[in-house]
Amino acid sequence: MPNISHDPSLLLPKKGKNLRALWASYRADPVPERFVEFILQINNLTDTLSALALRGPLFECRRLEKESLALFDVGTSHPVDEAKLKSLGKRIEHFCSLLQHYLQKENPQQDRRVPLLSAKPEAETGNNHQRISLCLMSTRGAHWQDLVTQLSYFGFHVLESTCEIPEVDNADPGIYLLDLEDRPENRWKDWIQNLRKRRPMSRIITLAAPEQFFAMHTALKAGADICLSKRVSLQHIMAQVLAQHTETEQESFRVLVMEDSPTNAYAIRQALESNGIAVEILHDPLESLKTIRHFQPDLILMDMYLRECTGVDVARVIRLHDEFLSIPIIYLSSETNVALQVEALRLGGDQFLTKPFNPVLLNAVIKSKIERYRSLRSSMRNDSLTGLLNHISSKQALAATLGTCGEKMSIVMLDIDHFKQVNDRHGHLIGDQVIRSLAWLLKQRMRHTDIIGRYGGEEFVLGLPDIDSEEAVEVINRIREDFSRIPFKGASGVVFRVTLSAGIAMYSDAMDTLTVLLERADAALYEAKHQGRNRLILAQGTPIHEQSNLSPLVLEPIMIKNAIH
Repeated sequence: MPNISHDPSLLLPKKGKNLRALWASYRADPVPERFVEFILQINNLTDTLSALALRGPLFECRRLEKESLALFDVGTSHPVDEAKLKSLGKRIEHFCSLLQHYLQKENPQQDRRVPLLSAKPEAETGNNHQRISLCLMSTRGAHWQDLVTQLSYFGFHVLESTCEIPEVDNADPGIYLLDLEDRPENRWKDWIQNLRKRRPMSRIITLAAPEQFFAMHTALKAGADICLSKRVSLQHIMAQVLAQHTETEQESFRVLVMEDSPTNAYAIRQALESNGIAVEILHDPLESLKTIRHFQPDLILMDMYLRECTGVDVARVIRLHDEFLSIPIIYLSSETNVALQVEALRLGGDQFLTKPFNPVLLNAVIKSKIERYRSLRSSMRNDSLTGLLNHISSKQALAATLGTCGEKMSIVMLDIDHFKQVNDRHGHLIGDQVIRSLAWLLKQRMRHTDIIGRYGGEEFVLGLPDIDSEEAVEVINRIREDFSRIPFKGASGVVFRVTLSAGIAMYSDAMDTLTVLLERADAALYEAKHQGRNRLILAQGTPIHEQSNLSPLVLEPIMIKNAIH
C-alpha cells in the first residue's frame, strides 16, 4: 500500500507548489470546481503535516484552511469578493514562504540509528552535535532542573530564557516550553500570541496551567499546541516533548467504494484520490468479501442500491464476519426517506450521506471515521504503557517482515536488569517510568522499518530487517550504554541508574522460523544475564560487549554504593 513519505524535504515542496498552482488556476478561472480543488489540496497538506508531526507548520496551515473554508459556498459566492481573494492570496504566499524557510532549517534525513547521547549531559560535555534545540521560558529555572536533565539525556539541548523570545531567527529551537506559573493570567494571551507571531512554525507547549477549562482554552486559542496543567508529571511532559519531535509512520487511508455506476465511481475516486486517499472500486457486490480481504480497507463507501441487492444486504453479510465488524460503512445515496436511512444504519451502517455529495464534507467525514477506526485498532495492537506493539502484534509483525526481508534480519531480545529491585525499592510508578524511558529511547534510535515491541513486563523484542549481526551489535550496544546513563529519581529523591542485557539472533537460513529465532535470541539473553548482566551476547554464545566501567553507572551521589545493575 502507498505510504506517506517520511522525508518532508521531498514531499512538502511539491505540495506547496501544487497549492500555489491551484490557487493561480482558480484566480484565472474563478469557478466553484477550481475552488474545491484548491481547498482539497489545503486539506491534504494539513493531513500530511499532521502525519509528519510538524506542529508549527500544521498550526499555520489550519489557519489557512479555516479562512479558505469560510469563503466556500458552492454556487452562491463565486467569484468571491476581490478584497477577500487578495487577503487569502497574501496568506497563501505567507504560508508557502514559511514552509520553505522551515524546510531549509530542518534536517529530516538524520539516521535514527546515529547515537544522540553523550556520556554526560550536553551542558557538561559541550558537545551539541546532532542534538535537538528546545527553549524553556521560565523564571523558575531551578524548578525545572530535573526536566532539563532528563531532556539532555534524550538528545535535547535546552536553552533557558526568562520571558523574552530569542532574537536570532536562524537559531530558532523549534520547540518552546512556556511556564505559565509565574506569569499573570491576564497576560498569557498576549505572550503566547506574540511568540506564535514571531515563531509561526514552532511547536509551543505551555506548562503549569491551572486545572481550569477557561485557562487552558485561553492558552490553546492564543496559539499553543499543547497546554499542560500543574498536575501533570515530569514523565508526561517528557512524553509530550518527545511526541513533538517524533515522526509517525502512517499508511495512506484506504477506501473501498462499492458503486455500480461507472460515472459516480469515477467522481468519488477523483474526490478522494485528490486528497491522498487510496481507492478501490468494486462494481459487483458478490466479490465484496474477497475484495475486503485483499484490499484491507479502512472504510467502505457504498451506494444504497446495487446490482442484484441493496447496500444494506451487503452490509449485513459483511457484519457476519468478526474480522470486519469494526470497519466503518458509509452509505452514499440519493435516498431521502428517513425511515429507510435509519433502518440502513440499524442493519450495519455507520453514517448516511446523500447525493449529490460535497467533496470537502465527504473527505472530512471519511477521514474522521478512519482516524477513529485506526485509533481503535491501534489500542488493540499496542501496549498501553509504552505505545509499542504488544506481545501478539510483535510476533505478527516479525513473522510478516521475516517473509519479505531478503537474506538478512536480526532478532533482538532486551531485558532490564534487576527490574524487580526497581519496583521493590522505588515503587511501581517509578518502574513504569523506567520502562517508558527505554521505550522512548528505542523509538528514537530505531528506523521506521524496524519492529519494536514490548514482549512482556520489562522485556522487549526488536526486529531489524536487512541488518547483519555486526551492525545489530553496534546499534544495540550503543543503546545499552546510553540507557545506563539515564538518571531516574526514586520516590525518596535518590537518583539511580539501570542497565539492560540483550541477546541477538541472526536470520541466515531460509529454514529458520520465527519461533526458532526467538528461542535463540532468548537463550542468548539468558546467557547474558548468567554472565553478569549489562552485556550483549550473540545467539552462538560469543560475548560481544561486557559491562563497562563507566562512572555514570554509580548512583548519585557518589558515596551511595547500591546502584542497580
